[in-house]
Amino acid sequence: MAETRPDVELRIPADSAFLSVLRTATAGLAARLDFTLDDIEDLRIAVDEACAIVLPQATPGSDLSCSFFLSPETLRVAVTADCDEPRPPSRDGFAWTVLSALTTSLDARVEGEALTVTLSRTSGESG
Repeated sequence: MAETRPDVELRIPADSAFLSVLRTATAGLAARLDFTLDDIEDLRIAVDEACAIVLPQATPGSDLSCSFFLSPETLRVAVTADCDEPRPPSRDGFAWTVLSALTTSLDARVEGEALTVTLSRTSGESG
């Protein structure tokens, strides 16, 4: 999929203490798309889980980048961190299982020194 410029991009320290900023941004953007309260909560949890996959591998002192792509009924989120030795997450693990249940689509990729988890949710749809 060709990447386009994100509608919103946030960069925070790769530290779990800052994740509330991403959860709040996710909820606000989903609300702009008229997602239901259940959809919004599922997206907040999904972004949290994506960060839980990426953060343990993040290079100490680096940033976590979160790109949001909005379309009329879908919110796509890409969470990326620079890592010393990035590895794709186990697709059999608990976090991946939770993410799969909460999202419409889910992918993870390693590109160079970066690990990215990309998820999307379409309003009114569960994974």
